[in-house]
Amino acid sequence: MTPYTPPTQEQLLAIRVNAGIEELAESERFAAAEPDLVEAIVEGVGQFAAGEFAPLNRVGDLEGAKLENGVVRLPEGFKEAYDAYVEQGWNAIASPEEFGGQGLPFTLSCNVLENLGSANMAFNLLPMLSVGAIEALEHHGSDAQKAKYLPDLVSGAWSGTMNLTEPQAGSDVGALRATATPITEGEHAGKYLIKGQKIYITWGEHELAGNIIHLVLARLPDAPEGSRGISLFIVPKYHVKDDGSLGPKNDLRCVSIEHKLGINASPTCVMSYGDNDECIGEIVGEENRGLMAMFTMMNNARINVGNQGVQIGERATQQAMAYAKERIQSARAGSPDKTPVAILEHADVRRMLLRMKALTEGARALLYYCAGQVDRGTLGNQAAKMRAEVLVPLVKAWGTDVGVEIAGIGIQVHGGMGFVEETGAAQHWRDSKIAPIYEGTNGIQAADLVTRKLGLDGGDAVISLLEEIARDAADEPTLFALAGDCAAIARWMRDEASLDDRLAGSVPFCTMMAVAVAGWQLMKQAEAVAGGAAPSLAKSKPVTVRFFLDRIVPEASGLKASATAGADLLYTLPAEELVG
Repeated sequence: MTPYTPPTQEQLLAIRVNAGIEELAESERFAAAEPDLVEAIVEGVGQFAAGEFAPLNRVGDLEGAKLENGVVRLPEGFKEAYDAYVEQGWNAIASPEEFGGQGLPFTLSCNVLENLGSANMAFNLLPMLSVGAIEALEHHGSDAQKAKYLPDLVSGAWSGTMNLTEPQAGSDVGALRATATPITEGEHAGKYLIKGQKIYITWGEHELAGNIIHLVLARLPDAPEGSRGISLFIVPKYHVKDDGSLGPKNDLRCVSIEHKLGINASPTCVMSYGDNDECIGEIVGEENRGLMAMFTMMNNARINVGNQGVQIGERATQQAMAYAKERIQSARAGSPDKTPVAILEHADVRRMLLRMKALTEGARALLYYCAGQVDRGTLGNQAAKMRAEVLVPLVKAWGTDVGVEIAGIGIQVHGGMGFVEETGAAQHWRDSKIAPIYEGTNGIQAADLVTRKLGLDGGDAVISLLEEIARDAADEPTLFALAGDCAAIARWMRDEASLDDRLAGSVPFCTMMAVAVAGWQLMKQAEAVAGGAAPSLAKSKPVTVRFFLDRIVPEASGLKASATAGADLLYTLPAEELVG
């Protein structure tokens, strides 16, 4: 497997141009995000990821996580790498300063995760979930809970999880059955007995951190049916005493870990709570308002999953580039010299490599544009906050879809050797396939776009974004046309289409929207580079952006017919005839 080389200049360009970090640093809250510090963070975490996380990527895939006597074991080196991650403070980048964080923009947290995930996607899921737990408690925890749990979560000494899914519920969180019974007397009075089973709990059990803070959705007695009757609870692996020290183990256990297609070093656990009716948890926020609190955590988690598309795209592209440079095969077509050349000299391989590069850079531009809008929302800019809401499903769905596509192209560049595990190209594809599924499948993201997000601000949140793209792309015919097509579809969906018609066209429409925003943000990168930004990219960036605008944008425009085809054909066959 090719070593990871941090794309530092590409990342800095996206952070400056798409996220607008210098404008963010003008605010009092993010004043520390000055250019020197930003560069130091991006360069520093890139070097750390390449030196500590990347060497464990292959061994993590081959050996994986193993459950032994109720304890999850990781391959040699993981504990030392995680300890170094905590010691160097990378977990605390965007966390609140009052609990030991650095209080920097979410944008820089995204960069930390991008580098760590490109180096080792499976390992990176551990800090990624902890970041989400910190956010949920920061927004919805009591002052006492924040003081008790956040300092060690922020430092990374403890890790966090999300516990939503149950065997019978799947994506229908409202169907969960885990229970929380109030404790009315004794030392745990005011807390709750938690009982139930959760599945697909990422890093639900391990020995790398001193404690694991599980955030668990469960039902109180007599709670309303469906999602309105769900509450959120803190359920620590080890009880935490009033002085912050750890007490005995809570009544919870990892029943098994899943045998998966990829991300083998990430223990995906089946967790059982309250086997002995002694699992203690404490409620977060109000009763029956747990899903709202969990969605605070999930919204940024969806951005971070979209980030995984960038991560795997970058790593697969680097691997394919290196192989294409070294693999000698056949003379270049039409050349009088019949000497075999490196395969990157062949036209179709060039096409594949440029596509991988353009899609990766487009997904990164979209990611950091969204992150910058999140940061502006944090500063109180409501328009930016609403725009971020629109962008989240685009980042998650299209970002992860292109991650899978890029990893697949990477295998194709390797030819037969891509299908052989020893090259490592197949691992990127296997690892990538989970990202379109978790944190809400990409179909759910598209449905969210054409229902809730399309209606934000009476529909103007989506339309205003597309109008801004069209204004800036007046001299780019393909992008201008795509923005116009997207606006026409958005108005049709908002004003005329039935709910079934909207849902039937949601996935192609989501793709069209994402490509339009990514192309727009890439165009801004090209303009910045032409103006002297990132001199090291002066030759490559115009070519990559041109490829995106000339090849990928027109493909997205071709989805218009599918986005507006309606739902009738989907339901022409009765269910029994469709499935036989």
